Amino acid sequence: MLIDPAVSYGVGVHPEVAYLARATAAGVATVRRSTGGTGLLHSPGDLAWSVVLPRSDPRVGHDYVRAYARLGEGVVHFLSERGARAKWVAPPAIDPNYCLLSARGSVLVHGEKVLGGAAQHLTGTALLHSGIVPFELDRPLLEKIFALSPKAVSRLTSLREVGVDGSPEELAWKLAANLANALSGK
Repeated sequence: MLIDPAVSYGVGVHPEVAYLARATAAGVATVRRSTGGTGLLHSPGDLAWSVVLPRSDPRVGHDYVRAYARLGEGVVHFLSERGARAKWVAPPAIDPNYCLLSARGSVLVHGEKVLGGAAQHLTGTALLHSGIVPFELDRPLLEKIFALSPKAVSRLTSLREVGVDGSPEELAWKLAANLANALSGK
């Protein structure tokens, strides 16, 4: 569970892109991620996870670029237990700067709306898979920092908007348990 607002950006993003300047001007910290992708707005209560596996682990597989659903299966199960149906799909490719709306990686959708996403980075020895599901959305801040249109922002949703109840702390523990169970084959 995240506690401070921040904009994270992927390893391939130039640190002088406009959305990082807008984030700084809005008083929002910026942090480089060690995975790919573009920018993300993180808010207090958002649920984030990371999975690090040796490259030789069978769960990584030779098709690691398609491992999002496999490694994020616990997130789908976590949401299902709370009455929110979700699945991993290709991203909508409607905005190149906001990770969950870009053309890279994989996103978690609830109906037609993007509920979360994940990024990956493969090194010579390991695969890092990390993801996020927003607890609530600050739509005006998303529009301001990423210069997103209201139509683009309307494609996003959050745990609260899809009816997931519970405190961020409680949900974080339950998400962690579901990820651990899915990764261990339970």
